[in-house]
Amino acid sequence: MSEEIKDQALVEEQAPVVEETEKPATEKPAGFAGKTIAELSEIFKEFMASDDRMVRSHEAEGIKSAFYRTLGEVRSKAGAVVDETLDAIEENFKALYADYKRQRAEYNREQDAKKAENLEIKKGIVEELRSLVDSQEDVSALFPAFRALQDRWRETGPVPASEFRDLNNNYQFGVERFYDKVKISHELRDLDFQKNLEAKQKFCEAAEKLAENENIVAAFAELQKLHEQWKEFGPVAKEFRESIWERFQAATAVINKKYQAHFEELKGQQKENLEAKTALCEKLEEIVARDIATSGQWSAASKEVMELQAKWRTIGFATKKDNQKIYDRFRAGCDTFFAKKKEFYSQFKDEMDENLNKKEELIQKAEALKDSTDWKATAEAFIELQKRWKEIGAVSRKKSDALWKRFRAACDTFFEARDKNAGAAGGSNYYANLKAKKQIIEDIRDYTPSDDEAANQEAAAKFAADWQAAGFVPMKEKDAVNAAYSEAMKEKFPSWHGQRGAGRAPRTESKVLSAKDQLVRKYNALQQEIETYENNIGFFSDSKGSEAIIKQLRKKIEKSKEDLAALKEQIRKEETAE
Repeated sequence: MSEEIKDQALVEEQAPVVEETEKPATEKPAGFAGKTIAELSEIFKEFMASDDRMVRSHEAEGIKSAFYRTLGEVRSKAGAVVDETLDAIEENFKALYADYKRQRAEYNREQDAKKAENLEIKKGIVEELRSLVDSQEDVSALFPAFRALQDRWRETGPVPASEFRDLNNNYQFGVERFYDKVKISHELRDLDFQKNLEAKQKFCEAAEKLAENENIVAAFAELQKLHEQWKEFGPVAKEFRESIWERFQAATAVINKKYQAHFEELKGQQKENLEAKTALCEKLEEIVARDIATSGQWSAASKEVMELQAKWRTIGFATKKDNQKIYDRFRAGCDTFFAKKKEFYSQFKDEMDENLNKKEELIQKAEALKDSTDWKATAEAFIELQKRWKEIGAVSRKKSDALWKRFRAACDTFFEARDKNAGAAGGSNYYANLKAKKQIIEDIRDYTPSDDEAANQEAAAKFAADWQAAGFVPMKEKDAVNAAYSEAMKEKFPSWHGQRGAGRAPRTESKVLSAKDQLVRKYNALQQEIETYENNIGFFSDSKGSEAIIKQLRKKIEKSKEDLAALKEQIRKEETAE
């Protein structure tokens, strides 16, 4: 009988110790993806309020990892902009995490102390077991004491890992000696064997169920616990020893095989992730190396970089040895890009500040001249100021409209005063001239051209002479009325020389022009007209109230360019015919 028990103990002693393998990390723990830093901070507060937080250290590290990763993404988007709210949230999280680390350290010290206490208790149990085995008392007295020692052993908590194996071997040796040397009754021995068998059958069932678990990492962790519990129970009857151990070992092999396959698959995926992240780094570095010279180009490049960052977040971890390196490479590329962008806009801001100073200087000059009654000289001065205004580059949007309104107001103040006091300057009434010119435009539109080109030329010359004689109009009406006059003349008299200006009569030819020459004349006139429209757009572009005029001018330019293309084709045909 003692040999059977001893054999069982030897079989159990040969059971392999299953070592834990490092659990795979994830880039963002499940449940934290998509959370803001404020939400993650609140999650950590709730975590700190839980009673079991000390045994959930992996979760704490997961929250911390998600928090700082999300914070880094937010800061990357913000660039160099300082956000005090982000800083406050970060400082609050640091304080919470520091408090947790302090509590965790205290908890670990308490656990270490408890394990040391458990070690002394179990050493005492081993000594008591040795004394029990050496005792010569009656078995009826020894067996209950032996059972009590086993119960105390199982009830006592874990000991330091470095002491576990030797301590457990000494305990198992004592158990084996007890079964070998104590002449236990057959009935009590069978009862003990049956109890151990039932417990180990449950362990087998639990291991087999774990083999079906889809979460192989969690299943493997639970398997380690089953192996530790298995060792706590003594032998079973000899006829069941091999079969029960083989059953438990078979379930263990299934889980171990799945666990290994899981990590092989994970390694393959991590390799693919590394390749994908390397490609993103190369694309990012290509963007960083570009010669970007305009605000529009920076805007387009920034959009590309943000798209790369969004794609990066969809890719999981790379291999363990390369993950930090590839992250550092990508982060360095982003930092370099946004540093270059900041430098560009810093220089751009300096240029806009310089433009602001120039425009403010022009405004001061315009405001100083607006009440002048030296109409001619001041009008020329204002025209020069307007020309210089158009040559100055952009200023910040916040100040652009206000500057333009001040400048335009000064110009309007002067020209309106000049127009109302036109008689004082020895000139005609500008508003009367405007009325006369509008009538001339209506007369041109009402004119019906004849088949006699000479008569049409004569009519055009009269209209031009009348226009010239009408005199000046208010400055703010000049561009619009000139454009209307040019359009009317072009419509009724295609051969009219628009490039000679609104105030000059067309020059008559002493000979009849060929069809080709007439087309070339129309082509040149149309080109000049397009240039006039484009110049007008350049001046009106600074005023918010000019959208309708600009839109109308753009339509005319588009139509004129179509006509220009048609004329070019006609000229080509005439040249071919010649």
